[in-house]
Amino acid sequence: MQAAYRIEVRGAERVPVSGALIVAANHESLVDPFVLGTAIPRTLHFVAKEELWSTALSAWILDWTGTIPVARGRGDMGAMGRARDVLEQGEAIALFPEGGVRRHGPWLRGAARLALATGTPILPVRLLGTAGALSPGRFGFPRLAVLIDEPLQAPRQRPTVGTARELTGRLQRAVQRLGT
Repeated sequence: MQAAYRIEVRGAERVPVSGALIVAANHESLVDPFVLGTAIPRTLHFVAKEELWSTALSAWILDWTGTIPVARGRGDMGAMGRARDVLEQGEAIALFPEGGVRRHGPWLRGAARLALATGTPILPVRLLGTAGALSPGRFGFPRLAVLIDEPLQAPRQRPTVGTARELTGRLQRAVQRLGT
């Protein structure tokens, strides 16, 4: 990834070197997981739509990398349980709360629900330039930037719609403030 794209990473010192962590970023391109995985100096277990497991090869690669499949739009409690297990082992997960590439509208509350249920901090990340790298009808080699903010602390508590909505709003604003 670094050989094909010039990736500037700002705020890498803000990434906790150990312990449970939820990395949450905006999602503008199919290359976003690769850029995020390159920029964050930890192993990330991505949460990704189950449709990506449609071929044997992609399923094998996703399973080999520890990616967690999620059935979107159905409140997939099994996927959230697997993500919670990863966090309870002190590892990091990564997800895109927008719920899809360039999806507009309110962010989904899965990251916030996980953070509240486990007391895990959320690391806000802004990816810039990735839409110009690979999007429907577009392919190029633009400069890419990964901007990392301070982790948002989440007190361990039973998540409610209200508390998850509030934390998701804080996360979305933090990511958006990181740059344009």
